[in-house]
Amino acid sequence: MDMQALLDGFDKVATASVADAVDQICGTRGFMDQSIKPRINEKRIVGPAVTVLEGPTYEKVPPQHALDVIDEAAPGSVLVIAIAGELNVAVWGGLMTAGAVANGHAGAILDGGVRDITEIRRDYGFPIYARSISPGTTVGRYATLAANVPVECGGVKVSPGDIIVADIDGVVSVPHAHAEAVLALAQEIDSRELEQAQLILREKSLRKGLAKYGRI
Repeated sequence: MDMQALLDGFDKVATASVADAVDQICGTRGFMDQSIKPRINEKRIVGPAVTVLEGPTYEKVPPQHALDVIDEAAPGSVLVIAIAGELNVAVWGGLMTAGAVANGHAGAILDGGVRDITEIRRDYGFPIYARSISPGTTVGRYATLAANVPVECGGVKVSPGDIIVADIDGVVSVPHAHAEAVLALAQEIDSRELEQAQLILREKSLRKGLAKYGRI
């Protein structure tokens, strides 16, 4: 299955079903810490991950790897920035948002803070899921160390090309090598849950629905 078909499929399934499917197919958690949540709006994000790794520094340098991937990544990418859960600096702001919108990216997932919230909401409506909101700059505190390398974001390993699915329920990273199997199982879970919900409504009994499908 090509990437666009995968993305179209993931855009139509419940995020919770994707999380359950990753659990079963990969044997590991795919959903990120729930403190990484929507900070601009509740728009759904689906797209391949482009990663950036940040680390401490005393040098006053711009976040060059992040700036480069915003301009160079393919349209529809999801920018994933890892900074070891640092809450007190913003790894993303208004100018980076302008660049991401100009280049047609799908959204940003941040293991740190975002700033310029008013500007981003007013001018762009670009979906950003972040661990925190902070006015503090990374300059003189953190630097970008690498791009398109495996990172940890929200307690989950994310590699370049993994598929990110995010909405108000949370953020899930789907390992690219298992994406087709995860999508197929997520679609099956969605279908079973619809049948189960209809049975519960028809029979007016949650217990009957659970007894037949064995799932809650």
